[in-house]
Parts: sequence; structure tokens; C-alpha cells
Amino acid sequence: MNAQNSSGNKPKVNLTKKNKSNTFRSVIFTLLSIIFIAYCINLYGNHSIKMKEVPLSDVISRANDEHGNIKRITVSGNELEITLKDKDIPTETSRKDPSGTLYDQGLINRCADKAGDDLKKCQEKYPAINYVDPINYTEIFINILTIAVPIIIAVIFFGRLLGQAQSINKENMGFGKARAKLYGPDKKRVLFTDVAGNEAAKQDLSEVVDFLKNPKKYEKLGAKIPRGVLLAGDPGTGKTLMARAVAGEANVPFFSISGSEFAEMFVGVGASRVRDLFSKAKKNAPSIIFIDEIDAVAHKRDARGGAGREDEQTLNQILVEMDGFDNESGVIVIAATNRVDMLDKALLRPGRFDRHVDVTLPERKDRLAILEVHFKNKPTAKSVNLEALAAKTAGSSGADLANIANEAAITAARLGHKEITGADLTEAFERVAIGPERKSKVMNEKERKITAYHEAGHAVVGHVLPDSDPVHKITIIPRGHTGGVTWFLPPEDRSYKNIYELKDTLARAMGGRIAEKIIFGEDSVTTGASSDLQHVAELSKEMIIREGMGNKTRNLVYPSEATGYYTISTGKPYSEKTTELIDEEIAQFANEAAKRAEAVLKANHKVLDRVAEALLEKETLEEEDLKNIFEGSTLPDSAKLHD
Repeated sequence: MNAQNSSGNKPKVNLTKKNKSNTFRSVIFTLLSIIFIAYCINLYGNHSIKMKEVPLSDVISRANDEHGNIKRITVSGNELEITLKDKDIPTETSRKDPSGTLYDQGLINRCADKAGDDLKKCQEKYPAINYVDPINYTEIFINILTIAVPIIIAVIFFGRLLGQAQSINKENMGFGKARAKLYGPDKKRVLFTDVAGNEAAKQDLSEVVDFLKNPKKYEKLGAKIPRGVLLAGDPGTGKTLMARAVAGEANVPFFSISGSEFAEMFVGVGASRVRDLFSKAKKNAPSIIFIDEIDAVAHKRDARGGAGREDEQTLNQILVEMDGFDNESGVIVIAATNRVDMLDKALLRPGRFDRHVDVTLPERKDRLAILEVHFKNKPTAKSVNLEALAAKTAGSSGADLANIANEAAITAARLGHKEITGADLTEAFERVAIGPERKSKVMNEKERKITAYHEAGHAVVGHVLPDSDPVHKITIIPRGHTGGVTWFLPPEDRSYKNIYELKDTLARAMGGRIAEKIIFGEDSVTTGASSDLQHVAELSKEMIIREGMGNKTRNLVYPSEATGYYTISTGKPYSEKTTELIDEEIAQFANEAAKRAEAVLKANHKVLDRVAEALLEKETLEEEDLKNIFEGSTLPDSAKLHD
């Protein structure tokens, strides 16, 4: 109940205050506008009557005319103001008579009886007689708008500036507030049954759930539940989903925040947000704090840093808050990262993140379970074989599998299918793994032949070498950035690879370049093998400096650049002499792979031709098509690594 009240009432209060503030400003602005317009109307009503000058003789003739339209004459100094009769003035404007109204017929007569010089003197004494023209309300309205509109625009402009200033001020005042999202009991719960695979991680986390449900059971035995749980694994393996499942199983509030959300340009803001987050979690205990990508604020500290750095202040505050937990706080911190090696050691010690849970890439049976979850609500044809797809997707994460399922549905919809077919699934897998087909790219016959022999070289070498994975599919249809593709799929998931398997991988990668050399000549090799050569160099370096598989550096490994250890001379974590030795080892591995590939292709030249001709004819060859084509292939002694 506490969690629900805390998460539900606060937003309502803030929203009400904001609405009241907006309403108040709107009312004030409306009242000021009404007062201003009323003032303008009153001003023009009293002072905007337009005067028109007429000759005195015209006024005299109108006054003597018994049918004239003069209503009254007002004397003001040496001027006469003539007001016309009501019939010529709109009724709504003839509401007020000018003050001091006089009717002096004698004055008119005296001027009328004059003639010659006397009339001229009379006209000089009264040079002009003005009469009131009917009020032009359209002109008055335009004049009012001319004055009012610029003022209203100015008021709105400065009002917006004031509102933005207040908003910025409020935001600055709220810098120290944590921006964590709260998933309370009113949100959709995620349970362990919604998370396919990773049974070992579930087992570790189930103890955390049990503690949140039954803390006294552990307290009676003197057991202390881990204050922090670190979920480590590759991107897309479901670390966030696993953390939500813990909260869902325990049915407790779940505060979720990303590590980067603590960071700010102002020093001290991150630490303030950490304090606010832990304070909220304690008020809603028992609860869970989940910090995603914690390496953004908890990376290793070094001598180059300082107490004034924002990221270090944030990390220090996290350390203090986790160390300050008592056993009865009921708050557990779960963090996720894919870079454990980057985290500060103080964060990983017992008493903070006591338990480390590896969320690994799913195995074949787990991949099948994940695919079944994602295809559960999608109409699929009976021909769809999820087990075959699970076998193909070795090394894929849960997010990758979800993407394949979504792409399959999109492909089916684009082609107008009522359900997802096996072809849709294959297209989705290949699109995600390599890229979409580039049907717009048209290759001439020479390019098609080069591509066919290049891919055939990969396939033949991979098929003949004993420790290579089987060939699954070959195509010369351009996909993504490739002109063709040859798939090798392992028969089963493996945790380890020996040196023979890795060297066979190097040899089959060189098969494309060597096939071009054999068929088209040494000087006719193309740039099509650039990605293969890059792969050979990277895998060779990995074997030498990480796995200790070099010929001259056997059983020696070297520190990674992530350790922060660098030599002054090279800027690398090893010396100049070691760098030269590693380069020599890489060249030896590449040359050895090229020689083995050349030996295989020369011994199986006819098989190479058959594969290339079949590709030129069909463009795509499946595993079943290759069985007969590969018949008669042999492994030459020069390509053998062991008996």
C-alpha cells in the first residue's frame, strides 16, 4: 500500500499545482486584456469624434433652412461646434450631449445680416464652424486593434519568457531528484515463467525473491541476504528482464534507472540523485533498485581522477549508500553491465555487490524456448521448424531471436501471407545475420563467375578439413555488404574450441582468395577477399595474445588494453619486441592457412568446378544439394594437422 500511495499521489499533487498555476495566469491575462480594451473604447468614445471644417456661410444657410439637420450649436471661445440631428446619427452613439450646449440664434443672424467687409470681419471672428460627423465604429475598432494587438503580443511574448524562466528554474531545482521509473503493483508483472532459458541465473535470483517474501526465515538462522546483485552478460541476454522478474516474483516496488541518468554537467548532481533514489526505495521497502549499465558511473578510479570529478562523486555516493544499508532495510540493489572488467573494485567487494550472476547467451534448448515464446502469439505454418532455427542461431542473444521473430512477421505481412511460412523465417534469419538481399545489384557474367568460385573455395575447404563445421548453405546472391555468402553451422553448441578447429577456420576463410588464384591466376585476385583476410588477422591475433596458441609464444598471454596498462614506447600493453613477435606469428598463421587451403583445392579441383557451376546455375545451394556435389572429395596429407 505504501508503494502504491507513494507512486500514485505525488504525480497528482504536482499536476494539480501546475494546472492551478496555469489557470491563475490565464485569468489574470484575460482580465488585463478586458480592462485594456474597455479603456480604449472609452477613450475613443469620448475623444475620437472626428471634426470636419465647413464654411460659415454653409452653416448659416443650414440654420435658416427650416428643414435643416442642425440640432444644436455649442459656443467654445471663438469656435462654434454644430451637432446634427439624431436622425443622421446612429442611436447607440447619440447618448451624450456635449457639456455647455447653447443655442444662440442671434449670433447666427448677426453674421447672416452682414455683408461685404462686415461679413468678412464676422468670419474672421468666427473663422470656422465645426459640426460632428457620425461616429465610424469600423475605424475606431481598427484603431483599437492597432494599439491593442502589439501590446497583447508583447504581453504573450514576455509571459512565455517568464514561463520558460520559471520552468528552467524548477528544472534546476529538480536536478537532484532521481529520475527512476517506478514499477509498482499496479504495473504488469513479469515473472520467471516469462523469461525463457538461463535456469542457473533464475536459481541464484530465486533466493533473493525468497528473502523479500520471507525475511524472518533467514534472520532466524543469522543469514544475511546479499545487499547487491550484479547481473553480467552480453548485450541482449535479458538482464533487465531478469531483474524485473525478481521484482514481479516478490511483488515489490521496482525502481529502474540507467547509470547515465545520474550524470550531469553540474558537479554534485549525480550524488544528490543517488541519495534521493535510495531514500525513495527505503520509504517503499521492501523494494528493489535496478541500475542498468552501471559501468557508466562506476568505472575504475585512478590517480588521474580527483574528488571533484562528477563521476567519482556519484560512485562514492553509491558506495556510501550501499554500505549504509542495515539488515532490516529491505532494499536490494540489482545492477546490470556487460563490462565487469570496467567496474571499480570497491563496488564488487562483499557488503556491496555480494553476488554475481552470469546471464549467458542461450544454449540451443534455451534458444528454442525463447523462439517459442516469441512465436506464441504469431500465426505460423506447420512447415515452420523452430528447432532448425534454434540450431542455426548459435551465439545469438534473446534480443537477436526476438528480432528474427519480428522480421519474419514483417516479411510475411509484406508478401501478403496469412501466416508465417518457413521461407519467411529463413529470409528473416538471413536478413538479421547478414543483411537484406540486394536485388538491385546486377553482376555481369565475369563477376558472377568470380563470386561463384570464391564461395565454392570456402565451401570445399570447409567440407574437406576434418575439424571444420559442416557447410549449411551457399549463395551468390548479394546480401548486405557481401557479394555472396557461405554458411558453416556447428552440429552442436560448444563451450570450447581447440587449436585444430581454429586453424581449420583460418584455412576455410582463405579458401575464397586461393580459389580465385587457382582459377584466374596470381595477378587476377580481387578485393572480394578483404573481409576474409581481416577475419584471419583478427582471429590469429586472438589465438596468440589471448589463448596462448602461438608457435613461438605458446602458453603466453598478454594483458588487454582494457586493463589500463600501457608501455611508453608502443602505447600498447606489451613491448615493441613483443609487438614484432606477435606480427610474425600472425603472418605465420595466415600463410599456413593459405597453404592448407591451396593444397585442398588443388587436390579437389573437379569438386571445386562442380560447386561453382551449380552456383552459376541455381545461385543458391542448400545442405541437401551439396551432398552429391561433394562426393569424391579427399583430404591431402599436406593439409593435415593430425592423424
